[in-house]
Amino acid sequence: MFQDAELMCPSPPWFHHPERRLLAGVLGLLWSVLAAGCATTTAPPPPDAFEEVLAAPESEAPEYIPVVRYGRYTLVELAPTAAQRDLLLQTIDVSMPEDARATVGDGLRHVLKRSGYSLCQTAHAVIELYALPLPAAHLHLGPMTLRDALLTLAGPAWELHVDDRARQICFERPADSAAIEPASESPAAEAVQTFPLEPSVSGGQP
Repeated sequence: MFQDAELMCPSPPWFHHPERRLLAGVLGLLWSVLAAGCATTTAPPPPDAFEEVLAAPESEAPEYIPVVRYGRYTLVELAPTAAQRDLLLQTIDVSMPEDARATVGDGLRHVLKRSGYSLCQTAHAVIELYALPLPAAHLHLGPMTLRDALLTLAGPAWELHVDDRARQICFERPADSAAIEPASESPAAEAVQTFPLEPSVSGGQP
């Protein structure tokens, strides 16, 4: 009877070999571990315990800027530009007349044409600056601001002073302004020496 059953349901060929049965058991165990790993789900990460919440900044009232529409997609602000508020910020691009006798004063006057400013003619040292020959490197200036063009023509040895009330441009050497202060103290010292103290007379008349 058992022989009939064995013939009807034969055992697999690896069933009679211990090595094959061990390998089949290892493969089955590995398959069960992989199946269990796929079935498990990972837990979501815990949220942060405390989160710092910053208060939203208070919205300021928007500044009103008047504009006017030009065309379909163009809006222009109704306000003066920075160069219109400060004339020294206006952009210039000038070419000097190519004259061999051109001076720094001629270049400064040419740059200041239609700028709203003029040169001052007071100090003798400034007249010496104006009389210097104009370098060839300064025959073309720009594009740059008016202030930079004036400083380029004068050079680093001169300071730029602007009289906005009279709209005049003046240049001064730092050494000249420093030499004025000790000179103003000398007359006071001489005045003290010109008046010696009279000796005091004690006693009555003889």
